[in-house]
Amino acid sequence: MEKIGNFEGSIHNADYDAPYLAKLIKSDSLIADCGRPKESLNGQWHYGVDQYDTCLRGKWFEEKYFDGGGRRYPLDYSFDTWDTMNVPSCWNTQSEWYFLYEGSMVYTRVFDYKNRGEKRVFIKFGGAANRAFVFLNGEYLGAHIGASTPFCVEVTEQLKAVNRIIVVVNNTRRRSGVPLDNTDWFNYGGLYRDVDIIRLPGAFIRDFTAALKPDGNFNKICVTVGIDGAESGAANLKIGELGIDTRIEITNGRGEAEIAAAPELWSPDNPKLYDVVLSFGEDSLSDRIGFREIKASGTEILLNGESVYLRGVCAHEDSVVNGKAVSEAEIRENYRLAKEMNCNFMRLAHYPHSEAAARIADEVGIMLWEEIPVYWAIDFGNKAVFADAENQLSELIIRDRNRASVVIWSVGNENADTDDRLEFMSALAGTARRLDPTRLVSAACLVDHQKLVIADRLAEHLDVIGINEYYGWYEPDFSKLPRIFENSRPVKPVIISEFGADARGGHRGTADELYTEDNQLDVYRRQIDTLGGIPYVRGTSPWILFDFRCPRRLHPLQNYYNLKGLVSGDKRHKKPAFYAMRDFYEKIREAEAK
Repeated sequence: MEKIGNFEGSIHNADYDAPYLAKLIKSDSLIADCGRPKESLNGQWHYGVDQYDTCLRGKWFEEKYFDGGGRRYPLDYSFDTWDTMNVPSCWNTQSEWYFLYEGSMVYTRVFDYKNRGEKRVFIKFGGAANRAFVFLNGEYLGAHIGASTPFCVEVTEQLKAVNRIIVVVNNTRRRSGVPLDNTDWFNYGGLYRDVDIIRLPGAFIRDFTAALKPDGNFNKICVTVGIDGAESGAANLKIGELGIDTRIEITNGRGEAEIAAAPELWSPDNPKLYDVVLSFGEDSLSDRIGFREIKASGTEILLNGESVYLRGVCAHEDSVVNGKAVSEAEIRENYRLAKEMNCNFMRLAHYPHSEAAARIADEVGIMLWEEIPVYWAIDFGNKAVFADAENQLSELIIRDRNRASVVIWSVGNENADTDDRLEFMSALAGTARRLDPTRLVSAACLVDHQKLVIADRLAEHLDVIGINEYYGWYEPDFSKLPRIFENSRPVKPVIISEFGADARGGHRGTADELYTEDNQLDVYRRQIDTLGGIPYVRGTSPWILFDFRCPRRLHPLQNYYNLKGLVSGDKRHKKPAFYAMRDFYEKIREAEAK
C-alpha cells in the first residue's frame, strides 16, 4: 500500500508477514547430524503469548530501545522477565490457559558462545508447530513451514559472546496449509522437539546415505556423500564389522560408491545394525545402520526376498501428559505394546513423528510406514501448497532414509480422486522415488463406495495400495466389505491401512451398543474373518493403537478423544479387540514360519 505521512507499519501493514515468508528455510538446510557432538539449547525458555503477531509486526527482535536522538521508546515486551516454559514441549500441556490456544507464541532465551576452532555453526530445530520464524541477535534468519520435520539455520556470522535467540512459533490452522485447517487430531503448538547447536569445520559432510543395493543379490552396499564447503577430495567409509575401509572420491561436492559386502540382513526378527563411520577432512560422523531390501512383486511384499505380511497398527504422536512432545520412553512403550500384539509393522500417522521413532524402531525391529499430512481436502490446485508438501516430504526422506525400519513412504491420506489431486500426489510419488529408490511408495486411499470396488487412479503411481475402510462402524452394512474384495482385482499388494470402531475403555454392553468394548470387538472379529481370506491383502494396520485427543469428538462418551484405540490413552487398559488382533497376528506369524 502507499506509505503516506501517517503510515505506521506495525499497525497499518496487513501484509506484515510477507517479507518473512519470502525467506523460507527448506530441505536443503538439513545437515546429517547422526553421531556428531551437539550442544543442547533445550531447557527453560522465556515465552509470551502473541495473539496479534505484534513481535513480527513491530519487529521486537530489533530490541530497539532508543531512537537516533536518544529518546527512549515504550516497549510492549520484556523478554527476560516473561514466564518460562520447558523446550521441548507443547504449550497446550504446560498450562490450562493455553490448552486450546491457536496463534503465535514468542520463545526467547540467551546463551553464551565461545569459538573452539570451528569454522561453521548451525542450529537445528527438530520440530516447531506449525510455522517458525527465527531471529538471532536482531537479525532475521528465515521461516520454516511444517510442524513435524526438522530444519537447520546457519548462525556463523551472527554469533557473539552472549546471544539472544527468538523463535516465533505459530500453530494457526490454514486452508492453504499442509495439513489444512480441518483434521482429525489435536492441533498442538510449540517448539516441541530438540534444539541443538552444531559446530563444524569449513568443509563438512552435509548428507550421506548407505543402503543395500536393491537388486535382490544382497551383496553390495551403495553409498552417496554430499560435501558442503569443498568441491573435491576424498571421503572415507568404515564399517569395521564388515571389514570395509573404502575411499570415496568427491567431485563437484558429491561422491558415490558400490561396495561389495555380505551384511547380516536387518528384519523385525533380527534387527541387526552396523556401526558406520564416514569422514572427510576434519569432519566425521557415525551412524548405526541396518541393511535390508524391501520391494513389491505382483501382489506380494518381499522383505529380503521373502514374502512378508505386515502385521501392523496405526499410531498418532500423542501423549496424555506431553502432547506431541513424546518422550523416548513413550515411543518405546508404543513399540512394546505393538510387539505384545504380535506386530512387525506400524503406520506412523498422519505426519512425520520424532526422528527418535525411526531410530528406536531400527533397534527393536519394527517396520514403519511414514507419511506427510497431505490430508483430506488439501488445496491440490495451489502450487504453493504443493511446494510445501514436497518440501515436507523431502525433509522427512532426507532425515530418515538411513533407517532400515522405514519401508514405506506415504504421500497422503483419504483424498478424493480428482484431477488436481492425481497430478499433485503422483508428483509427490515421483519425488519420493527420486530421493529414495530403495523403498515402497504408498498412500491411504478410499474405496469407491458407490461401485464397491478398490478403484483410485493414484494406484497406478503407487507400489502398495493403502485402503482405509470402516465397515461395521461409519458404514454399518458390513456385507459391503466382502463384496468390495470380490469386485476388486488389484495387481499390486494392498494394505488395509485403517479399520476400527470407537470404544470407551471399560465400557461394556451388547455387541450392538455403540462405544462399548463389545461392539468394537464384534467389528474387529468380522474384519479379521474377512481380511484373513483375501490373498492380495498383505498387511493391516487397524486404527489405532491408543486413544488420542481430537476436538472433533463431542459425544459425551468420547469427551474430545478419538476412542478407536486398542489401548486407552494413558496406556493402562487394553481393550478386548487388542487381544483379538494379537491372536490374528499370531496365526499369521505361525503360518509364515512354516
